[in-house]
Amino acid sequence: MKILVVGGNFAGSTAAMEIKRKLKEKAEVTLIDRNEDFVYIPSLIWVPIKRREISEIVVPRRAVLEKKGVKFVKDTAIKVEPDENKVYCENGIYEYDQLIIATGPKVNFDIAPGIRENCSYIGTPPKAMETREKLEEFKKNPGAIVIGATQNAGCMGAAYEFLFNIEKWLREQNIRKKVDLYWVTPEPYLGHFGIDGMPLGETMLKTFMQMFKIHYRTGVGIKEVEKEKVILSTGEEIESKFTMLMPPFVGVDFIANSPKLETPPNNFIPILPNYRHQTIKNIWGAGLAVDVKPPFKQGEIPFTIPKTGYPSDVTGKIVAKNIIKTIEGKTDFVEKSWGRIPGLCVMDAGKKEVLLVSNSLFKPRVFAIMVPNVFYDISKILLEKYFLWKLRNGYSSLL
Repeated sequence: MKILVVGGNFAGSTAAMEIKRKLKEKAEVTLIDRNEDFVYIPSLIWVPIKRREISEIVVPRRAVLEKKGVKFVKDTAIKVEPDENKVYCENGIYEYDQLIIATGPKVNFDIAPGIRENCSYIGTPPKAMETREKLEEFKKNPGAIVIGATQNAGCMGAAYEFLFNIEKWLREQNIRKKVDLYWVTPEPYLGHFGIDGMPLGETMLKTFMQMFKIHYRTGVGIKEVEKEKVILSTGEEIESKFTMLMPPFVGVDFIANSPKLETPPNNFIPILPNYRHQTIKNIWGAGLAVDVKPPFKQGEIPFTIPKTGYPSDVTGKIVAKNIIKTIEGKTDFVEKSWGRIPGLCVMDAGKKEVLLVSNSLFKPRVFAIMVPNVFYDISKILLEKYFLWKLRNGYSSLL
């Protein structure tokens, strides 16, 4: 039985190792990714301010995967032909019996004029290092800063974290008094996060904004970004010497180049609650590659849901379980829609943190709580150390 996984971060690596761990020699598992290393994405927020180096948050994939019996292929997937059960890559063609697509997202930097040319971004190692360089230049001639998210974005949490870390960094550099700091977001209120908020979340974040003297604009999109100016959808113009905005995610070119996947316009995989493709029985989606509809009513400025971190790992495990059931001839698939996955997140706030825990990512919820820790971001650090340890050792079965 040939199991092929395209994409090797949280969801893909977890699914590949779990299938191999449980099926052993019954399955030939191959993982394809264009990068040699796993990157612990949540810690990229610390790279621009030199709290982390890239080398501290990466794990070489090949050694870990092959130790667990998973073949690793460094290649770029071009398209899948479901009728042929083949994935076409730059350097080869790979056959499969079951295919897992866990490719993560592509960033739409063209959501508004000037985003690509004039904004920093922190979601990849090269872009995080580029942001570090821009901040070093900024220190020499500081001015206003704009941080936030564009229309259609879904990763507001990382932008909030970067905002509070930058505020802390400005104080450490002794230039805070020279900087007007702005937060802009399509959310209708602070702390919506793309999950319709958490109890006391708006009040807590309003308090943070007042305490740190951060100006904020909610329910706004980006009309244009110039070299030293951000123009909002309302027409307001904010001077900005440094701008970091989180753009929206869309599906990667591999999916866009595969019309038989019948994806919606955003090029994410249409899946059932068991993460099998809606119409193709031997293709599965996991992690950020899957299509999830926002459960809340959109306002004038659209935005979407977060799909990073813990839920990605959970979907990788669900896909692994269901592929194993398929191979064993069982039909009692595990079903857990994205919105019913528990919420488990630690939001860093510049050597402070807020713990977000709920029994369900989307409403209705039985239990949901936000707990601030104003002393130190120890939970965020412990979570990072845990996931890196888990990855280095290939312990895919752990939470």
